[in-house]
Amino acid sequence: MFYVTIRFMKFRKIFQFTLFIFVIACSSQVISTPTISPTDTPSRPIPTPNYDSPTQSQASPTPEATVTKQKTVTATENVNAEVPSTETPISNEWMNAPILPEPTENVRAIYEYGQTLGNNPNAFSIFGDCQARPDEFFGRFETNEALVASLTPELQETVNHFYGSFNRESPTAQDGTTPGALLWDQWHRGEYGCTFAETPVDCELRINNPSFVIIQIGSHFESRNTEYLRRIITQLIDRGVVPILATKADNRELDFRVNRDMYLLAKEFDLPLWNFWASLSDLPNRGLYTRDDRPLQGDIYLIEEAQEIQRQTGLEALNIVWRYATDN
Repeated sequence: MFYVTIRFMKFRKIFQFTLFIFVIACSSQVISTPTISPTDTPSRPIPTPNYDSPTQSQASPTPEATVTKQKTVTATENVNAEVPSTETPISNEWMNAPILPEPTENVRAIYEYGQTLGNNPNAFSIFGDCQARPDEFFGRFETNEALVASLTPELQETVNHFYGSFNRESPTAQDGTTPGALLWDQWHRGEYGCTFAETPVDCELRINNPSFVIIQIGSHFESRNTEYLRRIITQLIDRGVVPILATKADNRELDFRVNRDMYLLAKEFDLPLWNFWASLSDLPNRGLYTRDDRPLQGDIYLIEEAQEIQRQTGLEALNIVWRYATDN
């Protein structure tokens, strides 16, 4: 018990240090990393670059787990095994990824498994920062009747199906949220119906019980973010919740590592990717500007036209993944 307590305290200090640095943005236990495969053929984990390396070419593969055809989760334990390093060049392949997701059977397997656990088929959640909050992103689909009326009948059906999820405040979509914040049990401040015995992710899954989660965590570039995202994705898959990963518009980190890693994680877990970044290519400066009250943050905020594209393509991404998962 003493050993566990010390590790927990150390873990909390790491989060506190991380959050102290990055909250300004937009204001031995085995951790298994499951993925889902419709076949019994194991796939090679796709490593993400280690940006702390001087050459920026090292990568750390993560053991996989699978959900079988019977939708049962089995984690591959690797307590003491040594995993050889794999050289992975820094690639901009993600820039050519399509804007909208191209789901695979993996999505359907996760969703169907979640339904056996009692997940709400009419609920989705958003994990993101200030630009993912209802008033900036999806809330208007429940507050603006004219906007909904302008949608295609198919997208109107999607809005009706998920009505109640678009305009809700949550512990997982707040100003300054990072992947580390989502795993820190103090981040929600005891609000939103959360307790300090649970992280924002735990709280959101308990309260909203979603079948889908859009992960749209923006302008951050802390070196542990990729591993934090793996933990979050793992937890969602274990709960039968379909993650939809999203790229962001800005490049505050200067090397596109956040978007690159979102792309690589989507491939690693065989998950849908919404490449929002690619949807802004026709806008000057990709639809970004610097807020007058936050000049040091640079161009990370979306102009109204970019927000409209974000809202539209985000809904289209949700629509595609939902219909594929349910054969609707």
